[in-house]
Amino acid sequence: MRLDPFTCVLILVVTLASLFPCEGQMAVWFGLLTKLAVALLFFMHGAKLSRQNLLSGLGHWRLHLVVMASTFVLFPLLGLLLTPLVPQWVSPAIYLGFLYLCALPATVQSAIAFTSMAGGNVSAAVCSASASSILGIFFSPVLVGLMIDVQGAEVDTWHSIQAIMMQLMLPFVVGHLSRPLIGRWVDSHRPLIGKLDQSSILLVVYVAFSEAVVQGIWHQVGWYDLASIVLLSCVLLALVLGWNIWISRRLGFCRADEITIVFCGSKKSLANGVPMANVMFPAASVGVMVLPLMIFHQIQLMVCAVLARRYREQEAVLQVSSQEE
Repeated sequence: MRLDPFTCVLILVVTLASLFPCEGQMAVWFGLLTKLAVALLFFMHGAKLSRQNLLSGLGHWRLHLVVMASTFVLFPLLGLLLTPLVPQWVSPAIYLGFLYLCALPATVQSAIAFTSMAGGNVSAAVCSASASSILGIFFSPVLVGLMIDVQGAEVDTWHSIQAIMMQLMLPFVVGHLSRPLIGRWVDSHRPLIGKLDQSSILLVVYVAFSEAVVQGIWHQVGWYDLASIVLLSCVLLALVLGWNIWISRRLGFCRADEITIVFCGSKKSLANGVPMANVMFPAASVGVMVLPLMIFHQIQLMVCAVLARRYREQEAVLQVSSQEE
C-alpha cells in the first residue's frame, strides 16, 4: 500500500504546473509538442500490440463479454447513480470528471501484470485489456456524450470521435501496421518505450494543469473536493471489484478466469484517459476532468496490488492442501 512512483512524479508535475504554468506563446509551443507526443504515444501502443497474443485469447468470449460489460456498462451506470450527490456533496465539475472516468477503457499493462501476479489467465488478460483499449477509442466519446447530455451539459460527440480518430486511432493503426518492421526493436526496448509513454502523459498533464491553473482551478477545487474524490473512488472501485468477483463465480468461471475478470474489469486507463481528455474537452477544463482519473488510478494500483497478493497466497494454500491430500 505505497504510492506508485509514477503517481509521485504526476504529483510533482501538477505542483510544477501550479507554481510555474506555461502561458502565452510558450503554451502554444507546448500544445504543439503535446500533440506530437500523444501521436507518438499511440503509435507505440499500436507497435507494442502483438497480434499473436491478441488472437490467442479470443476463444474466451464469455470472459471478454463480462469484462467489457464491467468496463463500458457497469462503470457508467454506477457513475450515473451518483447524480443525487450533486451539488450537495460533489461539485458539478468533479462529477463530470467521474462520468468521464467511468466511460474510459481498461488499462493494459497493469491489468496484465496483476493478472500474472495473482495466477490468472494471462493470454485472456492480454486479449481483453487490448480489446478494451481499442474499443475505448470508439465507445468512450459516445458514452461521455450520452452521460454528460443526461446532466444537461453538451459535448460534440461526433467532433470528439473525429478528433480521436485522427489524433489517436490513426497513429495507433500506423504503429500496429509497422510492427513487422519495428516489432522486434519495440519488444527488446520495452523499458525505454515505457519511459516514453510516461513522459508523454506527464507532458499532457503539465500542459492541461497549466491551462487549468491560469483559469483558476485551485479556486474551484479545495481539500473537500479532493477528499470527496478519494472517497468516491474507493466506493466505486469496491463496488466494481465486488460485482466482478460475484458475477464470475455466479457464471461458473474457473479461478484463473475469475482473476482475469477482476483485474481487467476494474481498471481505468490513465494512458488513454489523459490524451483523450486533451482531445475531447476545452483546454481550460481538462485539468478538472482528469483529476478524478489521476486519483482513481493510484487507488486502483494500491488496492489491486494487495488483492493480487491475496489471490497468490490463497493459491499457495490450496496447492499445499492438495499435496497433503
